[in-house]
Amino acid sequence: MSDVTANETRSYDKGFLSRSFSLQRFDDRIDIEPEITAREVVALLWRVLKVIASAKLLFVAKFVFMAGLILPGLMMPWLAKLVIDNVVLEQPLGASDVPYPPFMTPLLTFIDGMEPMSIMLTLTAFYALMAVVIGSRGGEGNYVELYSGSWGADAAAQAENATSGGWSEAGGIWGIIEFWVTVRLVQRIANTLRTRLFRKLTRLPMTTLDDQRIGDGVYRVLYDSAAIPETCIDLTLGLFFMIVGAVINMYLIRYSYGDVAPVIVWAAWAILPLTFLGSLPAARLIRRMSQNKRAAGAATTNAMEESVDNIDAVQSLGGMDRDLKHFAERSKESFFRERFDLTVLIGLIVIIGSIGLVAGLYVTIVVTDQIIDGEMTPGDFGVLIGIFFEIAFAAFGIGGFWIFLQGPAAAIRRVFFFIDYDSDDDRKGGTQIDNVRQGIRFEGVDLVYPNGYQALRNISLDLEVGQITAIVGPTGAGKTSLAYLIPAFLHPTLGAIRVDGRNVDDIDIDALRDQTTYVFQEHLLLSESIRENLLIANPDATADELTHALDRAGCLEFLRTLPEGVDTVLGKGGGTLSVGQQQRLCIARGLLRDTSILILDEPTAALDPASEHALAATLREIAKGRLVVVIAHRFSTIKRADRIVFLDGGEIKAIGTHDELVAQEGPYQRFVELQGV
Repeated sequence: MSDVTANETRSYDKGFLSRSFSLQRFDDRIDIEPEITAREVVALLWRVLKVIASAKLLFVAKFVFMAGLILPGLMMPWLAKLVIDNVVLEQPLGASDVPYPPFMTPLLTFIDGMEPMSIMLTLTAFYALMAVVIGSRGGEGNYVELYSGSWGADAAAQAENATSGGWSEAGGIWGIIEFWVTVRLVQRIANTLRTRLFRKLTRLPMTTLDDQRIGDGVYRVLYDSAAIPETCIDLTLGLFFMIVGAVINMYLIRYSYGDVAPVIVWAAWAILPLTFLGSLPAARLIRRMSQNKRAAGAATTNAMEESVDNIDAVQSLGGMDRDLKHFAERSKESFFRERFDLTVLIGLIVIIGSIGLVAGLYVTIVVTDQIIDGEMTPGDFGVLIGIFFEIAFAAFGIGGFWIFLQGPAAAIRRVFFFIDYDSDDDRKGGTQIDNVRQGIRFEGVDLVYPNGYQALRNISLDLEVGQITAIVGPTGAGKTSLAYLIPAFLHPTLGAIRVDGRNVDDIDIDALRDQTTYVFQEHLLLSESIRENLLIANPDATADELTHALDRAGCLEFLRTLPEGVDTVLGKGGGTLSVGQQQRLCIARGLLRDTSILILDEPTAALDPASEHALAATLREIAKGRLVVVIAHRFSTIKRADRIVFLDGGEIKAIGTHDELVAQEGPYQRFVELQGV
């Protein structure tokens, strides 16, 4: 048993009422231990980096575009120095003792000997060219973001913005192209994670799916996963270019100003430990706040999904006001969590910003004093202040980097929680089967659900190909649980199940299910056309095969009354059809799949006698060479089975034909008598 499954079992042992107040409020049933330690955050962030592999070329392109902005960003303060010293103050080039960095040499050579106005025109033309290519202040820290959706502050809106928008530190042609690359990069990573998580959620064990709320799954797939792409970029490109920028600017101060301005470097880097120490105590609080606001958002989604999904019952029982109040409470809680999170974030920004403000004022005083004393020119002020803030912003970013990762850490944990969860995907890679030729054997099988309820006890049974086996018994006898074991929807707690002599655990889960068709008691139809509902079972089915399956299930008669026939689009859950029509359509879909094993759960419950008789004849026909299992209460269906397995209290009480079991004094005979047959 995996750690996740063990946690799940422990949660059931504790009981629902023993869960914390917040978890009850947020509807969590599976993911009930959301606290994250600092060590776990580091492990999650390492896993996030691996996701970049899904968009390697786009990641490299983003790197190239960001690297291309380094030089323009470095030049801007020195261009300001030229304007102030050599245009406004009309000082000749070389009048200052401060050497220009090497990357300025080509421009200085070009303007050497020019008059101040010519220098200004040249710099203006150069600046205009840069504005067209990379924007008016490209590479100097401006941050351009565009979104295809509307702006919002809550986690869901931020997620939508994050997956449909891009950013660049440039404008102009460069910024437009980088913006497009960023959008593609973010969406590629997000889509990879969404797809992985969706696959896992759709392949969870049945016992887990019973407890996992659909709204929570929707929230994780659409909104939690969207927090990861930006984190990938921040962890790699963001951190890398912050460090590179800081190192280059430190070198420039050393190169051009020597020992004149070492205090600026120290003042800038002093921000790093102060920022880190100032924000570190809030790390755990931020993780918890992020988890709570996301759980509250998921609870809101749950409330809406459950109300809409059960709208028939809600309206028929007059529960609209109750559901409206329930949704409003969840929504209010979600907004409260968002406001609380925003308030704490503003507080942190004020604290960290105050540190930067004090350092900036100190550096301004130091530089202006040296200008007054003649140790520097007025142009040096623009250069040094620009370089200081470049270093300071890098120090601010590095110092606060850990704290800013705590918010998305909760979203990352929520995504990987189910990606790591024990699922059917973990049972892939076993023996492949292309047919079931002999049958299925149960050998001393027990089944205990995670909540401790024992559904089956010591089940030993042979299900043979070519026979129709009816599973019969009172409500709660374990009929559906037994049937669920055949395609491995559930797994035995004790004992073994063998398919043609091979243990089910050794067979590839997809191969087993490719040979199994399960027609559920509930009429599971999509809001698609009838044709699309059928093709789910067999996408390659021909028109003749569709017609044949519909005919054998008794669907053709009512299809002729529909305006679009087989292309008629169904309402929610097939609600535009009668219950009997829904059932026949589900049976037709099962027949269309044409597999070795066919399991029908109460297939005749909503059929009229004529349709039931026709279905019985169809089952007799398709049972040749197939294993057919029917869960039934109707004795008209049960009597036609080759063999009856009577269950009661999770145990097999009798096996035989209807006539054999009725002739024997026992549980089946009493069951028949109670039914008044």
